[in-house]
Amino acid sequence: MIPRFIYALIAFVSLFPLLVLAGYSIAPGWTFPDIIPSRFDARAFEYLGSQAPSVLRHMASSVLYSLLTVCLTLMLCLSPAHHFARCDFRGKATLEGLFLAPALVPVMTFSMGVHSLFIRLGLADTFMGVVLVLTTFSYPYMLRALVAGYQAIGPEYEQCARNLGAGFLTRLLRIELPLLVPSIIAGGSVVFLVAFSEYFLVFLIGGGAVDSFTGYLFPFLTSSDRSVGSLLTLLFLAVPVSLFVLVESVVTRVYRNRGIY
Repeated sequence: MIPRFIYALIAFVSLFPLLVLAGYSIAPGWTFPDIIPSRFDARAFEYLGSQAPSVLRHMASSVLYSLLTVCLTLMLCLSPAHHFARCDFRGKATLEGLFLAPALVPVMTFSMGVHSLFIRLGLADTFMGVVLVLTTFSYPYMLRALVAGYQAIGPEYEQCARNLGAGFLTRLLRIELPLLVPSIIAGGSVVFLVAFSEYFLVFLIGGGAVDSFTGYLFPFLTSSDRSVGSLLTLLFLAVPVSLFVLVESVVTRVYRNRGIY
């Protein structure tokens, strides 16, 4: 009985803000002390319908640079994660702390230094610059997930494959990556959320030339138009949730077909 109550409480706390956002999206004049809105209108939905091409363009750009960030962080973190998990050496803790530093440094401090560097390299106001800065800022989350994944699977699988004559690419593609799928999903989910929800870095490095959904959403959040802002926020939340459900269903189906799950 107690676990069910706890689960119900967690569900209520999680869903209640969404219900409030849904209420504001159809009742912009909903104010205290009214428990039920006194007036409803569909102006937010009409706006979303009229601006659908622009909203979809910004959404597609955010999803694209977030997915590219996930892929780039995965490629960059595989080798150091393997080394940290398999090797013991002097200064390991210090070096690992340095690798995790971007997640600890304040965004403002980090972005100012990176921006000046990207201007000199010609990467400011470019889509690739946005991907690179998001990768630099969010790769520690993927690194920690991969290190934990390598530590969980142990070195025995790699040793067996090496003894059977498997080369580096064969071990990576046929042994390591399939076993690291849970860790990749865990790290990739965090990296995607960080990249997709980031506003300041994208605005600073992109310079307004790179479309982002957070950049489209932010003016509505700071204005008095709560109706459109609430509806766009719900749309913003729907994207990562839909992506995670899709990934979960695909991975579960693959595992079931292979008799693993």
